[in-house]
This record gives sequence, C-alpha cells and structure tokens, in this order.
Amino acid sequence: MWQLQTQYFKDADAVDLPGHPQGKLCISVEEYADWLHDYVREKRYKDIVLAGHSLGGGIVLAYALKYPQDLKGIIIVGSGARLRVLPLLLEATRGKLNDTQGWLDELVVPLYATVDENIRWIILPKLTAVGPAAQLNDFLCCDKFDIMDQVSLIKVPALAIVGDNDTMTPVKYSQYLVKNMTDCKMTVIEGATHLACLEKPDDVHRAIEVFVKAIGS
Repeated sequence: MWQLQTQYFKDADAVDLPGHPQGKLCISVEEYADWLHDYVREKRYKDIVLAGHSLGGGIVLAYALKYPQDLKGIIIVGSGARLRVLPLLLEATRGKLNDTQGWLDELVVPLYATVDENIRWIILPKLTAVGPAAQLNDFLCCDKFDIMDQVSLIKVPALAIVGDNDTMTPVKYSQYLVKNMTDCKMTVIEGATHLACLEKPDDVHRAIEVFVKAIGS
C-alpha cells in the first residue's frame, strides 16, 4: 500500500504485519497494535510519526491510545474510529477462501482498477501472496473495531487523509476524528477513492510533509 511513499520518504519504514504473508495473523486491531509496539521497541525507534491505511489506520489509533509515549504524531488514511465491514463483502470473501484466483478477479482487481497499471502489477502479486484468508481475518478485525468513545483520549497531533470518493471509509469518518480528537487536522484528496496513497501520491506526499514539518517545529 505504501510503495510510492517509501520511495518518496527515504527514511520511512513500511511494516509488513504478521501473517502478511509471514508469521501468524493477529485476531484484533488491538493485538496488531501490541505487535507493532514490540516491533518499534525492537527497532529502537523514538518520536515516530506512525501512519496507517484502512485497517492500518485503526491500528495507529489503537497504538496512540495505548502507547502515546512512542509517538510524535499519527496519520490516519482512509480509516476511522469504527470500521464496520459490509456483510455482503464478508460473505463474498468467505466464499473465495479456496479460490484465490476468483478472489483476485472478483474482489481485489476491481478495487485497484483506479490505480496506475505499473503500480497495480507490483501490488497484485503481493496481495496474492497474502491471500483471501488473511483478508477475511483483517475484515473481521475491522468489523469489531470501535473506539468512537475513546478517541477523545488521544492527545498526540494527528492528520486524517481521505479521498473525496472513498465509499469504504467516507469523509464523515475523518470528520468524526477531527471533531472528537484533541489535535486532528484533515486533508481531503480530490478525485481519490479508498486508495488515495496510490491514486494521488503527490497530494498525499504534500499533506504528510506539511503535517510533519508542523509537528517538527
């Protein structure tokens, strides 16, 4: 997901979550946040700006609630404090657990149709390696994630980035964060869907740079 950002921000670390594809999947957003905290400690990172997309955005919020001492700021992309998944999407993914090609053709490739072809053909093999079982697990993690009554406790500076055409985690999700968090700003990426980082990378890069410079000063 962060292919273009790691090329642009040379000191960035795009972290593969456990089970994607190596290791054991976590069974909740909070468990992923605990795993990430161990990763951060192992790397001895300090004063980090932690960014996450979709499920990753939930992980970032959960991390900020539990481990704010590690953070300089957080960036939440196409995500929110509650991440319910359409029952039809859950059922469709369950139906493709033993049909990876069908899962790709019917559920994954259409989602990435708005992404530049050169980037798409880098990402699709990685998604194939992760597979439908991991995606279903992560959908279920998202579906039970709900910290709407806790986000006001997050005090670290935050930036919410969302595509104006995002139907999976619409603009109102980011607006909720802005309204209910202590220090959260929002950037809406025009012409982007749920995959703003890949569709409109220059706009996303600018938003991140402005945010990082502001909290750095």
